[in-house]
Amino acid sequence: AEIRPATSILEVAKLIDAKQEAFNLRFRHATGELENTARLGQAKKDIARLLTVAKARGIDVEKETRRI
Repeated sequence: AEIRPATSILEVAKLIDAKQEAFNLRFRHATGELENTARLGQAKKDIARLLTVAKARGIDVEKETRRI
């Protein structure tokens, strides 16, 4: 079995959570339920930030998300 650093697992988990949050925000925005629309942009920036960190650390996000 391959031993992966816990930080890469945590980074991928954070990314999955951020993508889920962005989806929920988009859904709530489409239904007119979302009051703080600025949170949509912040969610996108959070995802971009996490992807940048993952790339800098050499984490293959696509490969890691399939494992979780």
